[in-house]
Amino acid sequence: MATNPYFSQSVRSEQHLFEDIVIESLKLYGQDIYYLPRDIVNEDRILGDDVPSRFNSSYKIEMYIENVDGFDGEGDLFSKFGVEIRDQATFIVSRRRWDQTIQRYDNEITIARPAEGDLLYIPFSSKLFQITHVEHEQPFYQLANLPTFKLRCELFEYNDEDFDTNVDVIDDIQTDYAYAYNLTMNTTKTTATATATLTGGNITTISVTDGGFGYTSVPIVTINGDGTGTAVLSGTGSITAITITNPGGAYVVAPTITIADPDGIKYTVGEMADQTLSDGTILSGEIANFNPDTNVLKLVNVGANDGKFHLPVTNRTFIDRTTSQGAVVSALNEDNQISANEQNEYFDTLTDFLDFSESNPFGDPS
Repeated sequence: MATNPYFSQSVRSEQHLFEDIVIESLKLYGQDIYYLPRDIVNEDRILGDDVPSRFNSSYKIEMYIENVDGFDGEGDLFSKFGVEIRDQATFIVSRRRWDQTIQRYDNEITIARPAEGDLLYIPFSSKLFQITHVEHEQPFYQLANLPTFKLRCELFEYNDEDFDTNVDVIDDIQTDYAYAYNLTMNTTKTTATATATLTGGNITTISVTDGGFGYTSVPIVTINGDGTGTAVLSGTGSITAITITNPGGAYVVAPTITIADPDGIKYTVGEMADQTLSDGTILSGEIANFNPDTNVLKLVNVGANDGKFHLPVTNRTFIDRTTSQGAVVSALNEDNQISANEQNEYFDTLTDFLDFSESNPFGDPS
């Protein structure tokens, strides 16, 4: 027998009421979750992977964690290679709230649903989960409607991705664990000097007698207070030449050439810094930290505009894009934080759990 023609499950008001109840339940029993959409930066067309992914935005939305007895998955695995945590979780989010909060006209998200590969950050456990599957038909057409998305996720392990979400606790993951370069900057600064050559009372050339050191921007050059010149700046922070732009008046004796002092050092955390290599390649990196006491500049996500791998080089300047200031690199140290991000890092501090003084605490004693 066919369904009753006097009752319909597709009544819009009933569907809206059902959605309102779902949303209210999620707000009561759910958690505030940060949704991080993934930006594809450099996809590997062979293996289909995107190693240097970027997460440059975050959206807070309420979600319900379906797990009731803790995280799912295979749990904590102990092997001779260490501890591996394979937590999984299932999150439920309202479709309507997704449209209102995340999939909006004024942001960069154009997809109509959560995407596999995107991340969820759980503040109460300080964990990142990666979406592996989005189930969009559960519950299955109740009232001829689909009110929620069900997100099946697994624990995410950081691997040098770029986080610029404006949420400090999330962005600190990159600062703490990204592959970094610690550059010791030479803060020595000396002012350049030059002399003028006269021919018939007119300045014909300006010779640089001391190129100075520590210049990151072209300094102002004045000739006896009236004339002007333009300095040519090298990539090592010194003046190599000066061209005459306004010689001023006629002179009986050679006028004084005054060159402005080098700029101070200022690096802005979170901004980009650039170094121009000898072949013209521009090397760029994100400033993670700058310690003015030790003059150590920490850069992460370093790459070049030619798409090839280049190391930062010494005796050349790294300039902050925002302040146009910087200094010359005097020493380079690579800082690999992969070991600090291993999942068994917390077990290292438990003296009564495993004896890490042994050469192989997970296997047979030697």
